[in-house]
Amino acid sequence: MFDKFREECGVFGIFGHAEAANLTYLGLYALQHRGQESAGIAVSDGAHIRHRRAMGHVNEAFDSDSLTKLVGNVAIGHVRYSTAGESKLLNAQPIVVDSVHGQFAIGHNGNLVNAGELRDTLVREGAIFQTNSDTEALVHLFARSREEGTEAAIVDAIAQVRGAYSFVMMTKDRLVGVRDPHGFRPLALGQLGDAWVMCSETCALDLIGATYVRDVEPGEVVIITAAGLKSMKPFAQAPASQCVFEHVYFARPDSYVFGESVNEVRTGLGRQLARESAVEADVVVPIPDSGVCAAVGFAEASGLPMRMGLIRNHYVGRTFIEPQQSIRHFGVRVKLNPVRSIIEGKRVILVDDSIIRGTTSRKIVRMVRSVGAREVHMRISCPPTISPCFYGVDTPRRSELIAATHSLEEIRKYLDADSVAYLSLDGLATGVKGGRAKYCTSCYTGEYPVEFPKDKAAYLQLALKLNPEQVAGQESEEPLVEVEQDPVAR
Repeated sequence: MFDKFREECGVFGIFGHAEAANLTYLGLYALQHRGQESAGIAVSDGAHIRHRRAMGHVNEAFDSDSLTKLVGNVAIGHVRYSTAGESKLLNAQPIVVDSVHGQFAIGHNGNLVNAGELRDTLVREGAIFQTNSDTEALVHLFARSREEGTEAAIVDAIAQVRGAYSFVMMTKDRLVGVRDPHGFRPLALGQLGDAWVMCSETCALDLIGATYVRDVEPGEVVIITAAGLKSMKPFAQAPASQCVFEHVYFARPDSYVFGESVNEVRTGLGRQLARESAVEADVVVPIPDSGVCAAVGFAEASGLPMRMGLIRNHYVGRTFIEPQQSIRHFGVRVKLNPVRSIIEGKRVILVDDSIIRGTTSRKIVRMVRSVGAREVHMRISCPPTISPCFYGVDTPRRSELIAATHSLEEIRKYLDADSVAYLSLDGLATGVKGGRAKYCTSCYTGEYPVEFPKDKAAYLQLALKLNPEQVAGQESEEPLVEVEQDPVAR
């Protein structure tokens, strides 16, 4: 809908509750922001694993009849946005298989950077893949493991993958949660009475009335059976590389991620942004919804009033179809509309969490000017995004990232703003516990903690030209053009 990084996926698992499927359904509702392409639930009654997957939102994938058929006290669920593999039902999760180790289901948040290499090897050895999801490579490794016992086979399979992953897995009689040794993606552990719950964000625990216990630790394997909870750390330790963009944009503000309140982190980043880039103005206006927390902090630190000068239409569908070319400019106004009484005659500070391509930000600035703003200043509560992510986030090529190909002044001119300022990398680091030492900031620095295959290196190259079709959902008359000849798109 907006020019943002796309969410990754959300996972949920529960053990020991008679209403496991219904609670998983609710948990996925809370995690819907992490993926809107497909949803799925797998449930075990102790003898068999049954599952349902469908394209679309959670409420489109399930109804009362389908949930009634998912009987059991162990369940896992998944909402997906495809960062690896096409957006098709065959790639929806959880993936459920029968193997020599018994029935097995898995849901994955992240990206296995060596999945292609593993797939090539497995195919040469006779494996037949049913999907083009990176997660299926792990399924084959599990099924082919020669280790004795399910738990040993799971550990053996995971030891062969590399990248970012938070897994929830289940067999007929156990629930398993795993986080990669770097801890890229979050995974929380909670309790609901005697039942155990694991999920991507604590907002899912809140919705079902569960209590947050702790995070699954980086490199930890948590196994829950009727005998209780068992924890082990079978993998070599690695430097912490938690995804800082979880705090900047992905996670819901009411969640705790990596042990910190997302709302408080974002509000603190807004305060720091105001300290670093103060400007004389009359009103602070957030770009909803993701810019609201930072705008609150910015207003507090600057002493300026914050007003909701842009109203978002929450009822625009996932695939808003713009009409004929002559009226395509109404696309952004369908999604956002300015409040003239707040903006007219004012010096306005627009606060957002990030700028990726810049195309939507440009339209918003011009829309605010169209209702009479005297000045428009853009303030961004994260550093300039200059590199793509290979750890479970759908990001454009580097050539499409405006901050990678343009100077700050060129960006200001392109956005048609009176000024533009980003939060500094040091400012971002002061806003999270542990600072840069515990977080992955590759999208701001181009420094990658886990090596990725060389065939992906093309994404780092600066293409000379972007075709209009590459800027998805944007007007064709405003493409980014050759940066060497005309660094600012006009």
